[in-house]
Amino acid sequence: MNRWALPRGLTVGGRTWAVHTDFRDVLKVLAWLDDRSRATREEERWYVALALFYRDFEAMPPDLYAEAAARMAEFLAGGRETDRVPGPRLIDWDKDAALIAAEVNRVAGCEVRALPYLHWWSFLGWFWAIGDGALATVVSIRDKLRRGKRLEGWELAYYRAHRADIDLRAPLTDAERAERQRLLELVGAKGEGTNGEHHRI
Repeated sequence: MNRWALPRGLTVGGRTWAVHTDFRDVLKVLAWLDDRSRATREEERWYVALALFYRDFEAMPPDLYAEAAARMAEFLAGGRETDRVPGPRLIDWDKDAALIAAEVNRVAGCEVRALPYLHWWSFLGWFWAIGDGALATVVSIRDKLRRGKRLEGWELAYYRAHRADIDLRAPLTDAERAERQRLLELVGAKGEGTNGEHHRI
C-alpha cells in the first residue's frame, strides 16, 4: 500500500476492490468494530464492517473475507501494520466526536464536517497532529484511571466536572441493540469467514 497516495481501492485476492474512503463512512465502519456491545457477535461485526467498507462486497467470495479484513484494518490504521494484540481503547469515535471535531478543525483550519469529501487518511493526518487540548486531557485521564494511577489535583477536579465525558460508554441499550439487529438483517449479515481480529486506532 502506497502511503504517499490516498487509495480508493484495496487489492484482495489479486483484484482491486473499490472502498468507501470518506472519513464519515470509515467512522461508521469503526462503530461496528467497536467491541463495546457483546450483543453482536464478533463475526457479525466484521461481516457488517466489510459490507459497509467494500463497495462491491456482495461480489466478494467468502474465502477472501479474511484477507479483506486484514487489508481493511491496515487501511483504517492509515496504511500502518496493526498490532496483533491491540492496546486498551482510550478513544471512542462516537462519544468523543465533539472533542475530536473541535481539535481536528483547529489543526485543519476549517470545519471538516462541512467538507463534501475528506479522505480518511487526510482526516487521520490532522487527527494525529492534535497536540495539547481537551481531547488529550480526557485520554490522559482515561489512561491513568485504566492503569490505577493517582490523578493530580487538577485532573481529579476535571474528572469530577466531566465524568460523563471521560468514562467510556456502557453496553448498548435495548433500543441501540434493536437498531443494530435491524441493520444486521438489512445487510444479511452471516458473519462467515472473517478473521476475528480486533482493530482499534
